[in-house]
Amino acid sequence: MRQFTHRNESFVCANCGHDVLPSEHSCRNHCPNCLYSVHLDVRPGDRAADCGGLMRPVRVDYNSKKGYQIVHRCERCGHIARNVLQQDVRVQPDNQAVILRLMSHPEC
Repeated sequence: MRQFTHRNESFVCANCGHDVLPSEHSCRNHCPNCLYSVHLDVRPGDRAADCGGLMRPVRVDYNSKKGYQIVHRCERCGHIARNVLQQDVRVQPDNQAVILRLMSHPEC
């Protein structure tokens, strides 16, 4: 069974309305402006989740293989997901002020 479906599409952020462009390196799955996401997937890219709730960024974690990741919690069902930060990109890098706030004041 495939664990990852490659989807790198533009979208409008459901939280702040920002126009989000596809990523240069991998699949963009969160807004670079506010770092919110939407609970669409069971496995990355599959669009199989029935929830559709906003995924609020709650903290930043570090993984030795994947680097810094945003931890999201679904505001509707509580699902937790991790997404790699998009810092090393030229177009629409993730908002450093929001990243620093999450690192300084993480939520449980």
